[in-house]
Amino acid sequence: MSDATLDKLQRRFDADAASGMHEVFQFHFSDVGDHYLVVNDGQLEVHEGEHDDPSVSLSMSSDTLKGVMNGEINGMSAFMTGKLKATGNIMLATRLSSLFPSR
Repeated sequence: MSDATLDKLQRRFDADAASGMHEVFQFHFSDVGDHYLVVNDGQLEVHEGEHDDPSVSLSMSSDTLKGVMNGEINGMSAFMTGKLKATGNIMLATRLSSLFPSR
């Protein structure tokens, strides 16, 4: 994941939507390696690598994530067509668009 993408995530993060939330989103990108987001009561940390115990793990390309985040790709259809794979608490994945709203 490029620094620009990480900066964009930080800027788009809606701390109010993450209030009271304590979750780890693991991303396995086919093209840029592994990263994870720690959401802790309105705070966001972005890390490279793999977390020991993520709440949900999502596997996809970075382009798929960009498309889902900017609304060009429907997350559920990406999941149904195999562009996105999820394990763990997959309902958490549906919260990504509220945590990172497009402005």
